[in-house]
Amino acid sequence: MGRTLLYILLLIALPAAAQIYKYTDANGNTVYSDHSPDGVKAQPVELPPLNRVEPQAPGTPPVPMPKAETPQPPRNAYEILELAGLPTEEALRANNGTFTVNVLLKPRLQPPHQLRLVLDDEPYGQPSNVPSLQLVNVDRGEHRLAVQVIDGQTVIQQSPPAAFTVQRVHRP
Repeated sequence: MGRTLLYILLLIALPAAAQIYKYTDANGNTVYSDHSPDGVKAQPVELPPLNRVEPQAPGTPPVPMPKAETPQPPRNAYEILELAGLPTEEALRANNGTFTVNVLLKPRLQPPHQLRLVLDDEPYGQPSNVPSLQLVNVDRGEHRLAVQVIDGQTVIQQSPPAAFTVQRVHRP
């Protein structure tokens, strides 16, 4: 096998105009050569034409290859996507920082879409297909909350962020 590979590599390295011959040596091995050996019946090998690349004129921009069409996620697939249950005028009282928000969604959530909260511009919690989502141990103070419709890691749509304040009792 190693010998055959060596001969094939020799074939590749030979100039394009050289004639290639194939014959069987005294040990029964197939041999390729650029000359016909004396006293041995050798067959000329026909090679396919070489590939050619035409040089481009200087200053000619390369022609871009067409890109495969990648399906774009549908934008605004849902007419209504918003959070409900967050107070806007007053602080949210949650002594342990745990509370639930509801998602208003129209039409219904379509499989394989899921809902994911975004708290202070960071994904929060595990994705769910239930339109009632719980937040746990949220620090007191001002926050921003939105909900995303996702398909795997792709964000299909995001609600407008809602600003709210969490009020927690501080016990020393």
